[in-house]
Amino acid sequence: MDTGMNTMTDARTMDSRRPPSQQRLTMLKSALSKDNITLATILIFIMVIMGLFVLGPLVAMLQKSVQNSQGDFVGLANFAEYFASPALWLSLKNTVFIGSVVTVIVGVLAFGYAYAITRSCMPFKGLFSILGAAPILAPSLLPAISLIYLFGNQGIAKDLLMGHSVYGPIGIALGLIFWTFPHAVMILTTSLKTSDARLYEAARALNTSSFKTFFIVTLPAAKYGLISALIVVFTLVVCDFGVPKVIGGSYNVLATDIFKQVVGQQNFSMGAVTSVILLLPALLAFFADRWVKKKQQGLFDSRSVAYVPAPNKLRDGICFVFCSLICLAILALIGMAVYGSLVTFWPWNQTLSLNNYNFAQFSTYGWAPYFNSLKLAAWVAVVGTIIIFIGAYSIEKGRSFGPLRNLLQMFAIIPMAVPGMVLGLGYIFFFNDQANPLSVLYGTMAILVINTVIHYYTVGHMTALTALKQLPAEVEAISASIKMPQYKVFFKVTVPVCMPAILEIAVYMFVNAMTTTSAIVFLYASNTMPASVSVLNMDDAGQTGPAAAMAVMILLTAAGVKLFHVGTSQVIDRYTQAWRQR
Repeated sequence: MDTGMNTMTDARTMDSRRPPSQQRLTMLKSALSKDNITLATILIFIMVIMGLFVLGPLVAMLQKSVQNSQGDFVGLANFAEYFASPALWLSLKNTVFIGSVVTVIVGVLAFGYAYAITRSCMPFKGLFSILGAAPILAPSLLPAISLIYLFGNQGIAKDLLMGHSVYGPIGIALGLIFWTFPHAVMILTTSLKTSDARLYEAARALNTSSFKTFFIVTLPAAKYGLISALIVVFTLVVCDFGVPKVIGGSYNVLATDIFKQVVGQQNFSMGAVTSVILLLPALLAFFADRWVKKKQQGLFDSRSVAYVPAPNKLRDGICFVFCSLICLAILALIGMAVYGSLVTFWPWNQTLSLNNYNFAQFSTYGWAPYFNSLKLAAWVAVVGTIIIFIGAYSIEKGRSFGPLRNLLQMFAIIPMAVPGMVLGLGYIFFFNDQANPLSVLYGTMAILVINTVIHYYTVGHMTALTALKQLPAEVEAISASIKMPQYKVFFKVTVPVCMPAILEIAVYMFVNAMTTTSAIVFLYASNTMPASVSVLNMDDAGQTGPAAAMAVMILLTAAGVKLFHVGTSQVIDRYTQAWRQR
């Protein structure tokens, strides 16, 4: 051991005695190594992508908001006109109202649901977990269409609303509660799982009641997860376009105002102003979420004891009934959409048939939008997963260019704060400009792929970072010490070990590409129309049955891919995750 240390000391001494010119040459060779050249190329490539497809469209949108229809600079005149309009000002208040109501309701329901799954011994917890996540596989248009079948003017249960119309705030709120519920459940389930049993043992030792224990132990431990869930739900609600467009009636919100200003009135300047205003609550929610995550501390460490709930008939019974009611509501909305898609002509001819799935009868595009969505989702899954994972690896595991990696980490978070409608409108201003060499992308499948990858980039990036942080640090240290090229470490160690996360990212990108509407509603051409936009157009034309049929096809496709992912993951885990077993 002493001999080895002496050898290393002698090597350092000899290196220090070299002339400065030789030392600089050695440093230059190190900087120009293949690994560093590759790393620099990847980082610059991602920087260019973020500049062109994130910052460029946002800057173009901000410029448009201070210009008139002729492109002349008018300062804040457009904003003054916006706030002087009672109708537009009302849309802002409606957006905040719907966002607040849905956030509170979903927060309560999702917390109770997650609590029942993690803190009770009720039966069928696995089934409840699957059903609770089912709405995430459907486009936001599906619950809106189901609510029309249930509570619309010809709905089978319209009397339950006691004379109130579903076309307005009631319908928007119900649809968004359905759609945002699984997002909150996933966050809260993760938060409630990481609890230290020693805190509950201490509470029992002090004869603390279960009610009081909930408020002094359970709720404080999960408060940051709860706040994050509420922020995510609020952001999704104020940015969603599908539900208010289908069932909102004359109840305007900011997202539908953007669509009406751009598509209906061709008033791009006012559309840009509305986008900037819609960007503000999303940005506030984003920064609030970042603040929460900084405040949050790990409450579960190596000395902690995992909490295992003990059976309690009263609590478990209440949890079972609660989860059953929620799952019945979820199944009712999904089932109603499926039933409506099979009815020949609602409500006069309720004979079940596949007539509504003959899309060529109702639209000149026929089945083309569905296959466009499959193509879009496949490209987004492949291209997005490769770029996201390689980018995350370069940022997290890169051995050089620290400042550039930190800058890219900041850029990778930006897309999370930009609503889909805002990003899509920015793409119009930036790419539908003949002075831009990239204008050739406008109206092609490529721009839909790029827009969708950018829109969902941040979640995939954070997933990849989480997986990469779990890699033992010794892997990088050993490979560096034996001078193994980093690309070999990447392909032989990193990719196999992180394969579950890579598959998770791919499925996440695929499902969201199938279901998204807001980000691409401005960008498609006649030959690239996706299925989600086809649903919107058929519903606008009064063809609710075919619209429900296309929405069901999106749901079934997303569910099939998710089931394939579950089966594939079990096989892959046997070969790539055995090292985790003790």
